[in-house]
Amino acid sequence: MKINEIVRYIFWFILFVLVQGLILNHVNIGGYLNPYLYVMFILLLPFDISRPQSLIIAFLLGYSVDLFAGTPGMHAFASVFAAFSRPFLISSLSKRDDDDIETRPKIRSMGIRWILYYSSILVLIHHSVYFFIESFRITEFFQTLSRSLLSSLLTVVMILLVQFLFFSSIGSKKKFSS
Repeated sequence: MKINEIVRYIFWFILFVLVQGLILNHVNIGGYLNPYLYVMFILLLPFDISRPQSLIIAFLLGYSVDLFAGTPGMHAFASVFAAFSRPFLISSLSKRDDDDIETRPKIRSMGIRWILYYSSILVLIHHSVYFFIESFRITEFFQTLSRSLLSSLLTVVMILLVQFLFFSSIGSKKKFSS
């Protein structure tokens, strides 16, 4: 990874933490929906990043959000779990015979359908882990499950908007399709 890419990732890391901590942590729609856009940073990590690196980055990201939210490690745990699940998800969604994989998951290179599946599954994993840790009651299983699903839907919509606004170019060639 080149130094300018590292600087860019540091910038996005700080931006995602600040937007989540200062703005989105205060968004609670109907007492039920919470957008956690910071998960997008985990989604955007390069495909060729090592597992230990991605787990450390995910921990630092989640812990930074925990500091803003006052949650004792819940975001850190959910982020690490999502980062741990990420390679399995990528390998199950990607075609084995494609050699021209771009190094980062973006709409421009992967296609909208692939990004939608990838984002939806990983965000649902993250949110489910987070909300079930937060609730920690089996009696609220269905309420927590619906909260996870609805918050995941809101977060995925926000991720797609950010992808279209900052990471895509219209009319570009797609290399993957599912």
